[in-house]
Amino acid sequence: MQPSSSRSAPLPWLVADIGGTNARFGLVREPQGPVVQIQSLTGSDHTSLQAAARAYLETELAPGEAVGRAALAVAAPITELPVRLTNSHWIISVDDIRTGLDIPHVKLLNDFEALALALPHLKAPDEIKPFGKGKPQPTWPKAIIGPGTGLGVAGCVPVGERWIAVAAEGGHVTVAPADEFELALVGIMQKGFDHLSAERLLSGTGLPGLHAAVCEVRGEPVETLTPAEISKRALEDKDPCAMATLDTFCAMLGSFAGNVALTLGARGGVFIGGGIAQRLGDHLIRSRFRERFESKGRMSRYLHDIETSLVISPHAALTGAAAALR
Repeated sequence: MQPSSSRSAPLPWLVADIGGTNARFGLVREPQGPVVQIQSLTGSDHTSLQAAARAYLETELAPGEAVGRAALAVAAPITELPVRLTNSHWIISVDDIRTGLDIPHVKLLNDFEALALALPHLKAPDEIKPFGKGKPQPTWPKAIIGPGTGLGVAGCVPVGERWIAVAAEGGHVTVAPADEFELALVGIMQKGFDHLSAERLLSGTGLPGLHAAVCEVRGEPVETLTPAEISKRALEDKDPCAMATLDTFCAMLGSFAGNVALTLGARGGVFIGGGIAQRLGDHLIRSRFRERFESKGRMSRYLHDIETSLVISPHAALTGAAAALR
């Protein structure tokens, strides 16, 4: 991540959430104000990030306005520059953005780093949906997990009056079964891997493999299905194997979330984001997620007091990008 820009940079500021398929853009027009004028553009419609951002700014800036700084949340590791998106032809270069868009201060951050920075600013009921009996502790560390294409993890830690994001690769920890059924699943899914990570089960990439393993353990025919097909069969068609898959997914995700809470000391709350969690919605809340979140033996009381919340805002990463600029 690039060093912070000068606090004197003029408004408006540009913020963006850049994924493999879509790029969301917004403007910050007041120093402590919300992100406004949000648009979502399809990446394949534009030759580069600069071209997409230019198309957005041409429709949203008033004549004579100029962007003082920008923060871009990118669905890729910010370890080497320029950043190459996994599922897109875009190559993101800070220098190209500065010169191509004439923005003097540009910051790149990972999308989960941005989500973590958004956590202190998300409010119920419009942006998050709390569940469980935990009590919010606003000034303690917070954590977010996100089952999407992969399994993202990040933390947010208070330092004085500021919040600092802690980027992590927690989705790659070794998966931990909690009963004989899950042990059998892990035995099946372990085949062919030296290391079976949580992401291999608890993500869009992993869900088809989890479904196949669940069917095998249950003695039912194994089909090759997409995550969307599994969800539809479970939630609409009430297919037993698909329902068992989602039940197992939610339960094991709860155990994983509890591990993250204990590791980070996230007494300020654990937040669940990501496309899969948002699509499951109330099904996740009603599932065994919370039961398994708290099921940690001597530490169950500790976890009982931690609030869990489903992130329902589609623009949380933009909120975090704006926080990074401040």
